[in-house]
Amino acid sequence: MKVCIWGARGSIPATFNADRARAKVKSALEAAVRAGIGPDSNLDDFIDEQLPFSVRSSYGTNTPCVQIDESGDNYLVCDAGTGLRDLGNKIMEDRGGRPGAHIHLLFSHLHWDHVQGFPFFIPAYIEGNRISIYGGHPGIEKTLRAQQGEPGFPVNFKHLKAEFDFNRLSPDEDFEIMGIRIRMKTQYHPGGSFGYRFEKNGKTVVYSTDCEHKSSTALTDMAFVEFFRNADLLIMDAQYTFADANSVKEDWGHSNNIVAVELSGLAGVKTLCLFHQEPVLDDFALESFLEDTRNFARIAEYSPREIIMAWDGLRFEL
Repeated sequence: MKVCIWGARGSIPATFNADRARAKVKSALEAAVRAGIGPDSNLDDFIDEQLPFSVRSSYGTNTPCVQIDESGDNYLVCDAGTGLRDLGNKIMEDRGGRPGAHIHLLFSHLHWDHVQGFPFFIPAYIEGNRISIYGGHPGIEKTLRAQQGEPGFPVNFKHLKAEFDFNRLSPDEDFEIMGIRIRMKTQYHPGGSFGYRFEKNGKTVVYSTDCEHKSSTALTDMAFVEFFRNADLLIMDAQYTFADANSVKEDWGHSNNIVAVELSGLAGVKTLCLFHQEPVLDDFALESFLEDTRNFARIAEYSPREIIMAWDGLRFEL
């Protein structure tokens, strides 16, 4: 399976403004001065080897959208946050605008940050494309149509040229798309949410966002331990710190980095990808959050083999 994260922020697209750009430039120049960079220096090596990710790059700004795989004309995607726009543009570029694409779009739930990219998904406007939509909520079609109704958006859903079909899924029942075995699981989130487990050719990816695992009960929730069991890649909601998740943001529907480490470790996960990032955090803060998480994992009783932070454009080949 080829996995690509097109959007990883939670709640609302993150800010990237002049002040944040200036902070990166300043940090890079300070590092260049310390390194004695001169006119004959290899700048690419300096950027790649001496600048941290938070300086040389960015975790991104888009809300959730994760491409799980593609095969021929078929594309399997989770959620339709603002990252879906970038995915749609890439599909159009790769195909040279040619119709015949079949996009399989699975929804975790229908909160705005997970549907707001759909009106900007160019393949939906192309006659000859097909979009199959799946999820556990009964109102997916109604939600997407309402989002493109007056006064919210100038192009009504009825003007989309692609062919659509809507498929209601039942939790804990296996089904198959593009040769990938998929299982959907009910999650703890206001209004309800669903996670997805994908298995193909001996590899497993789990997409589990917008789910609140309580610190006091997470490690006894064996249904989720089994859902995550031995995943090669777990993309998991870890929006909050332990302190926030157990105080001011308790019952907001999201998990924390400490629970993510312990639960994924207990399940034998190989790579934990921290997802649904807090939108107020800049790249420096997210890098610090990642380092704090890794430091905890070094002393935790249970921890995955590897911990990474999701970023727009991050790719995996499993």
